Amino acid sequence: MKKNNIFYGIDWSLILFYFILIFLGWINIYAATITDNHLSLINFSTEYGKQLIWIILSFPIILLILMFDAKFYERYASIIYLSSLVLLIGLFVFGKNINGATSWYNLGGFSLQPSEFAKAATALAIAKLVSDKQFNLKKWNTQLQASLILFFPAFLIVLQPDPGSAIVYTAFLFVLYREGLPIYYITGGFTLVILFIITLFFGYLNTIIGVTIFFIIILIYFYRQKALKKGWIKVLSIYLISIFFIFSVDFVFNHVFEQRHRNRFNILLGKTQDIKSIGYNTNQSVITIASGGLTGKGFLEGERTQGDFVPEQQTDYIFTIVGEEWGFLGSVFVILIFIFFILRIIHVAERQKSKFSRVYGYSIAAIFFTHFAINIGMVIGLLPTIGIPLPFFSYGGSALWGFTVLLFIFIRLDANRSYEW
Repeated sequence: MKKNNIFYGIDWSLILFYFILIFLGWINIYAATITDNHLSLINFSTEYGKQLIWIILSFPIILLILMFDAKFYERYASIIYLSSLVLLIGLFVFGKNINGATSWYNLGGFSLQPSEFAKAATALAIAKLVSDKQFNLKKWNTQLQASLILFFPAFLIVLQPDPGSAIVYTAFLFVLYREGLPIYYITGGFTLVILFIITLFFGYLNTIIGVTIFFIIILIYFYRQKALKKGWIKVLSIYLISIFFIFSVDFVFNHVFEQRHRNRFNILLGKTQDIKSIGYNTNQSVITIASGGLTGKGFLEGERTQGDFVPEQQTDYIFTIVGEEWGFLGSVFVILIFIFFILRIIHVAERQKSKFSRVYGYSIAAIFFTHFAINIGMVIGLLPTIGIPLPFFSYGGSALWGFTVLLFIFIRLDANRSYEW
């Protein structure tokens, strides 16, 4: 009888975190969108009213997820993944263009963004691949398989274009590293990011000179260690790849990135000061958070929030409301809630008997952390604005449902951990 009870074995602490984050998110959306004409808590014509509808509709989604046995998600992971790719491809034919990106399906009275659900589908596909007994991340062919699974949805999302959402897929590298991927993939990735930023800041010629000097020092070191015969080929190969990448930065920056992305990078690097146009949001965000002081101005007492100083504050910049109305202490409280939530997911993942469940748990922990870290970094001016929502806080039905699906599939998998697989 217990196995037939969909609530048996579920981790109630994760459920509690979910409802706390949902509640905190909604009251901040309420604070961001309430007007003198709409003061009631329940008004479905407002954005906070629509968010409440999406929250209510999350419950049947949760029940539906919990009704399926955990084995269903492993057995049909590939089909779910392929279905998500079809939905992403379909955007180029049936998609709705909003703010320059064709990322939504128009379904009557609301829009649906399939990239929010593709993250869960990709997490299932990665878990399915890695849990195969023959899978070994030390082999290049298995590394290629994992790369392709991550590449296809990320590539389709970039084409929309929505590069911000595509960045989230880098979170899976940490999961693959935990399961045996060589560390040089992650270190190499970080090195390329650093090279990209340095090249933008100093120019390709100065960067090449600096990189060349660095590699000469490395070769001298190998020579003195009498290891030059073994190591020079690797050093030379890495050097040539680095030089090729540096030369490609200018092309990528000027021909792949859109102007809005170039402007944000230039502002972040201090190459331009534009607080009235493209840099307006970030500048107002930092000022709004700082204005909250230690304890904040109080719920609905934020003058900058009520004065609409931060555009689209209910979406990407929702955390500014926390900073202004709840202050530093309230901001720390919200950050700690997110940290404990992510740590709980990791803890639950560690106790899984099924490798599929464990890898999926690591995947969603990495996804939640990436969203959380990038969004917070974005609103305090440490990172460029790239349009990544804060989980369960930012306004939007697709994001809310996408994060809900991510979490409750894992809760379902964890509930079945004591059963025979």
